[in-house]
Amino acid sequence: MAIASDTRETLVLGIETSCDETAAAVVARSPDGHGRILANIVRAQWEQHRRYGGVVPEIAARAHVECLDEIVGEAMREAGIGFAELAAVAVTAGPGLIGGLLVGLTTAKALAMVHRLALVAVNHLEAHALTVGLTQGLRPPYLLLLVSGGHTQLLLVRDVGRYRRLGTTIDDALGEAFDKTAKLLGLSQPGGPAVERSGMKGHPERFALPRPMSGRAEPHFSFAGLKTAVRQQAQALAPLGKEDVADLCAAFELAAAESVVDRVRVAIEIANGELDPLAHRHLVVSGGVAANRRLRASLAEVAARAGYALHVPPPALCTDNAAMVAWAGAERLVRGWTDGLDVPARARWPLDPDAAPALGFGRLGAKA
Repeated sequence: MAIASDTRETLVLGIETSCDETAAAVVARSPDGHGRILANIVRAQWEQHRRYGGVVPEIAARAHVECLDEIVGEAMREAGIGFAELAAVAVTAGPGLIGGLLVGLTTAKALAMVHRLALVAVNHLEAHALTVGLTQGLRPPYLLLLVSGGHTQLLLVRDVGRYRRLGTTIDDALGEAFDKTAKLLGLSQPGGPAVERSGMKGHPERFALPRPMSGRAEPHFSFAGLKTAVRQQAQALAPLGKEDVADLCAAFELAAAESVVDRVRVAIEIANGELDPLAHRHLVVSGGVAANRRLRASLAEVAARAGYALHVPPPALCTDNAAMVAWAGAERLVRGWTDGLDVPARARWPLDPDAAPALGFGRLGAKA
């Protein structure tokens, strides 16, 4: 079995199939902990799900089966290497849609067995959490805001494999709230970019929407009430014109950003009490919703006021991709953490298994 080298770069193939992106990537980790991407291939499936208004798990799994081998081959060709040069294959083993996870995990196990490579089962959330190590060389500890389609959490990242969850959503994730708002207003999917594009033309002050959970002592999130408030405003105005939609999108974006900022302020206070008082402070934002410009601007302001440096990976590495999976796999591999061929896929896999459930803990929160 291939092992990580102490004198040259460690090359890892990553595979990601947890939802509706089929992805493969190759990354290199140098002995001093720096990383670089040799290939990063992502194939989106949204056209296959568009008519249903959301991701259909069985369609997603079948699409992964149809193209994953081709995607892996493309990544290896772009990286310009053969399987014998790899140290390991890393694969998302959870959390996510179980059918898709099984496709990726089965492929990774076959590659590991045939090519005598180490296998590293990666938590999708950990991959998001560690991406800044690949893109910016940032090492823990830091405060992480994870905002994606299925997850909204605040975590204290102490080290690779060591996480403390400070807050989570008690109902909808922020990305889900964006998608449902877009669907409600007749916009295209994925909803996040569509709401942002429309909101750029709107006036957020036209509608008074709630800021859920603001002022609470614990940094949990809630977006179901905000989504409901948008629906009530839309119903009162029906039929909606383009200006109505733009104004509702702008108001929703502003309310969501201000809600998140309020929760981050609370998490910063908690983190300040647990971090080394002499250490530099870092706020990392990862996940697809991190690409939203209003949210990023709001978080930059709250971070600066608190004395935190804000770090956001490039947009292509905020959404689901395999480069982050390969990097998380490389970080685990150099610590000697590998997995056997019997490692299971896990639809639910919390980064902090000791965290108490939040009051009203919802379906998506439970998964995370």
